[in-house]
Amino acid sequence: MVGRRNFLMAGAFGGAAALSPGGPQALAGTGPEPGPKPAPGGHSNGHGHRRNPGDTPIPKTPPLQKYVDPLPTPATAVPDPSVYPGADYYELTMRPGSWRFHRDLGPADVWGYWATDPHSPRRPIGMGYLGPTISVNKDHPTVVKYRNHLPTTHLFQFVIDAIRNGDPQLTPTPPPPYQPMLPFPDNVNVWNVVHQHGGLTAPQSDGMPLHSFSPDGIHAESYTTLDPARVKRNEAICAYTNRERSSLLWYHDHGMGMTSLNVYAGLAGLWVVNDPADEELNLPRGEYEVPLVLQDRTFHPDGSLAYTMTLQEGEDTPVVNGKAYPYLAVEPRRYRLRLLNASNERFWRLRFAVPESLATQPSLPFWLIGTDGGFRPPLQMLNFLIGPAERYDLIVDFSQVPPGTDVTLTNYHAPVHYPGVPGAGPQISEIMQFRVAKRLSGGVDRTTPPASLKLPTVAPIAVKPDIRRRQWVVYQHKLFGTMTFNAVPFMEPSADFIEAGSSEIWEYINPNHDAHPMHVHLVNFQVLNRQPINAAAYQADYEKWIDGGRKPQDLPVLDNYLTGPPIPPEPDDPPRPADPAGTGRGPLRQGHGQVLSRNGHQDHQPRIHPAHGNDRLDPEQRHRIPGHLRPPLPPPGARGRRPDAPLDDRRPGHATPHPERRPLRSRAHGGGTGGFGGAGATRSESERVRGLPDSPIVSPRRAGPSRALPTVASLRDVAALHP
Repeated sequence: MVGRRNFLMAGAFGGAAALSPGGPQALAGTGPEPGPKPAPGGHSNGHGHRRNPGDTPIPKTPPLQKYVDPLPTPATAVPDPSVYPGADYYELTMRPGSWRFHRDLGPADVWGYWATDPHSPRRPIGMGYLGPTISVNKDHPTVVKYRNHLPTTHLFQFVIDAIRNGDPQLTPTPPPPYQPMLPFPDNVNVWNVVHQHGGLTAPQSDGMPLHSFSPDGIHAESYTTLDPARVKRNEAICAYTNRERSSLLWYHDHGMGMTSLNVYAGLAGLWVVNDPADEELNLPRGEYEVPLVLQDRTFHPDGSLAYTMTLQEGEDTPVVNGKAYPYLAVEPRRYRLRLLNASNERFWRLRFAVPESLATQPSLPFWLIGTDGGFRPPLQMLNFLIGPAERYDLIVDFSQVPPGTDVTLTNYHAPVHYPGVPGAGPQISEIMQFRVAKRLSGGVDRTTPPASLKLPTVAPIAVKPDIRRRQWVVYQHKLFGTMTFNAVPFMEPSADFIEAGSSEIWEYINPNHDAHPMHVHLVNFQVLNRQPINAAAYQADYEKWIDGGRKPQDLPVLDNYLTGPPIPPEPDDPPRPADPAGTGRGPLRQGHGQVLSRNGHQDHQPRIHPAHGNDRLDPEQRHRIPGHLRPPLPPPGARGRRPDAPLDDRRPGHATPHPERRPLRSRAHGGGTGGFGGAGATRSESERVRGLPDSPIVSPRRAGPSRALPTVASLRDVAALHP
């Protein structure tokens, strides 16, 4: 089961990439003890040498009876509109808790988000695992204070210790001539920051890994907060304009070097952007609009979480909204299912299976009405592939089967890492069940049939003859090396400058074995095509180019490696922030794919209160696109670390500044949830604009105040956040 990891490049969500297998206590347990160190001259089972898979027991979930627990629904947080007039205000606290994943399992130690209830402050909203849903209205600002009350020892401390001890399969290894660095300081075992995934969010509030802060108040180098007078050292305030289209977003931990671990522990939740105009669409709502947070987890016999991504690809048990193999009793009517793949690294190919005796085909047809970026033209489907961090908005009509029918959500032909290798990682075939067991309320379903829906859609971006093109090579130079774009570590100064409001064609080139979803902050994509390439030849010549000094004139020409004609987009390819590109349906597979992007405009930056002196951040300089280019949620611990690339967004008419070059070095990228493994670190806006060199992450010898993004002097006039 772990053999494939001996020759495929592994990665880690949040920097916790594939660890070398040690004993079950060292690599798959939940205790704080690190793996044993190598004996002189010998091999180690916990310090860079893989043992024979047969010598390494991998925890397996004990047999569980399916469909005995009802599907939970995360509660919705309650805003307080009085703190910042003109905005909804929330307080979310990260804290440890206990959660039972199945009737037959004991309670597990987990982490989760809890929201303060302004009407009952002593009764926070949450369930211990995951977080409450944040439901907002389009264009109405939201302000959130995040509070870190987690322990200072990690729930999976053995992984933190292995990274700190220099395990070469965990410590990020960038391509030459760059040198590796550890992703967190010696005095930090737990730190966190919240990233709203899919939103048009300004850099101060984007929750990037170097914004991390620990429970005891240690800050990463670019920690920043709005309204600093209102926070303690273990808190941060972020603001969101909610200028997205009506869509399902989500929020998750993005801690530098440990995103994979933090999300696995439970730090994720839904963020729903509503448009009042959607009520006219007459879609299913209320109890008929069901969120489904899909994950995979492994459990010890006592019910505690086992983190096995250091030993294998993926986990062995499906979990939906925090329950293993749940069921949902439904009426014979249309339901709207809002589905998020919050797995660390697993792809799912899903269908709604019905008993063969009740249908002419084994799958119940459904309608796709939206993806990451919101609504799309309705498309009838029988199955769909969903990668880590992606969202699908579905209409399923359960009136098409007789009352008493059990409809099972199943997974098939979807290896953990699409397109995958047979036998790599535990296979999961069944996920949850829908029981058509309730009577139809009201006597009739009055929602609009999907075929008749007139949904708001995004107009295609026009392709002009002189449009700018950029190439992004998803490159990993050796086994367990850092995955990069264009063989440049993320923390290096940006070489890419983009005009705000412009459109460009971006060509993603993937010579790797695995697919990679792509996620860019503040940028919307439109898939143009996919095209196969001779991946082995391209990789070999690309490495010769690197070894030869990276001379521009010697860069391999992509056209020389194409092996087939362009493949048009699939019918369900959406224009969305996390659009896939590649040689087949789904994320960037081995090959070449083109997407057309419309780049973010500076109006997505929050305005600065007049007391700050400027009405915008650095008005005469470029604006950094927060979040850099990267796969959605880096599949933790399964393939190579997620590639990250900083992009700079500058206004037309302004000179492009040249950031000071620093000594060649790199950082682990800590963040990810769909491969939650990298750390996507970002330099502070103030350092970028003024050309200052990067500074190392805060460490014991340098634990003073950190440089941060410009902050808002006051948020009393929150309307200023929304241009």
